Amino acid sequence: MAAQNSTPSGNKPNQKNKMPRFNLTWLYIAIAVALGYLFFAGGDSDQSGASKNVTYTVFKQYVEQGYANRIVANKDDGTVRLFVKPEHIRDVFQQGVEQTGKQPFVQADYPSADKLDEFITQQQELGNFTGELSYKKSDDTLMTLFWNLFPLLLIIFVWIFIMRRMGSGGGGMGGIFNVGRSRAQLVEKGSDNESKITFKDVAGQASAKQEVQEIVEFLKNPKKFTDLGGKIPKGALLVGPPGTGKTLLAKAVAGEADVPFFSMSGSDFVEMFVGVGASRVRDLFRQAKEKAPCIIFIDEIDAVGRARSRNAMMGGNDERESTLNQLLTEMDGFGTNSGVIIMAATNRADILDKALLRAGRFDRQIHVDLPDLSERKAVFKVHLRPIKIDQSLDIDLLARQTPGFSGADIANVCNEAALIAARHGKQAVTKEDFLAAVDRIVGGLEKKTKVMTEEEKRTIALHEAGHATISWNLQYANPLIKVTIVPRGRALGAAWYLPEERQITTREQMLDEMCATLGGRAAEELFTGHISSGAMNDLERVTKQAYSMIAYMGMSEALPNLCYYSNEEYSWQRPYSEATAELIDKEVKKMIAEQYERAKLLLQEKKEGHNQLAQLLVEREVIYAEDVEKIFGKRPWASRTEELLTTQPEEESEN
Repeated sequence: MAAQNSTPSGNKPNQKNKMPRFNLTWLYIAIAVALGYLFFAGGDSDQSGASKNVTYTVFKQYVEQGYANRIVANKDDGTVRLFVKPEHIRDVFQQGVEQTGKQPFVQADYPSADKLDEFITQQQELGNFTGELSYKKSDDTLMTLFWNLFPLLLIIFVWIFIMRRMGSGGGGMGGIFNVGRSRAQLVEKGSDNESKITFKDVAGQASAKQEVQEIVEFLKNPKKFTDLGGKIPKGALLVGPPGTGKTLLAKAVAGEADVPFFSMSGSDFVEMFVGVGASRVRDLFRQAKEKAPCIIFIDEIDAVGRARSRNAMMGGNDERESTLNQLLTEMDGFGTNSGVIIMAATNRADILDKALLRAGRFDRQIHVDLPDLSERKAVFKVHLRPIKIDQSLDIDLLARQTPGFSGADIANVCNEAALIAARHGKQAVTKEDFLAAVDRIVGGLEKKTKVMTEEEKRTIALHEAGHATISWNLQYANPLIKVTIVPRGRALGAAWYLPEERQITTREQMLDEMCATLGGRAAEELFTGHISSGAMNDLERVTKQAYSMIAYMGMSEALPNLCYYSNEEYSWQRPYSEATAELIDKEVKKMIAEQYERAKLLLQEKKEGHNQLAQLLVEREVIYAEDVEKIFGKRPWASRTEELLTTQPEEESEN
């Protein structure tokens, strides 16, 4: 019996849940329909037959002919209606009663009530009209009521709309009263495991992961550090070039610690309304304190944390500075061990405000550098997981072929290789597809259809052979991988090198690289008798490098051990005199001229090999390191990487 009684009682809540919820929208619709019905259906009841507009002259003719059954005049709009006798309906409308109805009428505008009365009286005396003339006024009660109530109804409707937007947070614009609320995206603790990012998803960056691992320990077990009197760091700034994985690393910290993660961009604080940025900062930290321990991540913090200027400026700059001031206050305002850690990422740490970088706000800076050879190999393994690759693919070769590539660049290489393989109908992505993808990203799209004369092709071959010859015969120049005269992007030819991954660079190494860069222009002058515009990019690189060596690195004999570099953002004056500027210009010219002469002497010495190399380029359009080795012999100072490259030569994709 107990079981039988429990069944119906248990169904009652479900029945209640199935009841439709009351919604004010239906009330609004009902009111609108009722007003519309009263407005359109509440008119004259006489309008039950056909009607016809005529002139006042025709109206008088109908009355004189005895067609009028009754006449009704409206004093408000100056119209008069003549209701036609049933026996004369066909004479007036050329239709029967079935089509016109029982009370059809004609309507006309009358000049005045006096003249209308005089005319109707005259026709009554003549016996043409036996009915009565009546006057009426328009029934505008509903219209009057409508126009009296409409402003009040409009105000009530707008007020209810605004209140509902405030309560729901709004959509689209986000609600006019929610403009100062934080727009941070919140990833709650214990969220979907499939979308959670951990350190396993971040390849390479061993040193950076080691530093952020401490932050994870702080969040997981803060008592371990506070018991010894230590203070949990308040902020960590991730600094590094674009695409190195700073944002991914911050998400991995939140995934490992399994704490709420507030993610926001620096530009989200800045708005066109004054004071909105500071309000959003306050709201963000208020939410973070409620969910502590948690992580606040501000991506591209340089958008709001740029150094404040000394001169007062108007407009958006004031709003940005007030936002920064509020951020500084909040970072130094909450409790010491509140469990809220701020992480930020930027690639422009040099322009950040000094107050933002002081101890107590961002306690530590974590440098996320470009991956080295072993780290690039690990990054390739991560991005190759979803790609169907050929079993013979050598990941070590791909890592060696991508020096200076960031994690984002490597991801782009893998995606581009998959697209190239799919374009040619392959079942798996091969080594040639990856090498073609690297060439595509570094040099641009191959343009085999660009028309060149034989003279231009010969000049480009001599130019690129000059680079290859000098780089092969100088100890510190970057080792050559491949040379091509097939146009790519805006370049008519290109040479691929494998830069040595150095921590520091000496003056001799820089001079060798400068000499190799000038080898193309030197080869043009020596072997064609003229120079061309093809060396513009080379000259630009050499000039910048020479100025850096002399003005910044103190590598000049006339200006030794002096650095004139200034990172003052709002400094418009050079940190040296006009005389020093002239001396810097002279030293730059001298350094470049010396390396240019050195390049010409080396090309004269290796003239025969250079000509063979240029001829090979004209014939094949692409040559590799082993081809250069056959002409000039093995480099005596070849590194282990170069040996691997020559023993496993790459093949250019002909697709």
